[in-house]
Amino acid sequence: MQPGLLWFDDDPELDLITKINRAIVVYQNQYGLKPDLCFVHPSMLPRKKQVAVEIEIRTDRQLKPDLLWLGNHAL
Repeated sequence: MQPGLLWFDDDPELDLITKINRAIVVYQNQYGLKPDLCFVHPSMLPRKKQVAVEIEIRTDRQLKPDLLWLGNHAL
């Protein structure tokens, strides 16, 4: 299993990009490098395109809404 960070953020006032950016900070503090991959439940993707972040965002129906999984391809 690839190491990563499972992050829960159910703040309804924050958009997905903000939630991902908050999780990136925690990931960097924990692992000492920047994640380049984020999995989210498909329902979390916005209907309108948002400003892109420097991380690949993929969907996974196995994740519950409000959970984000961050990882790095190099690990």
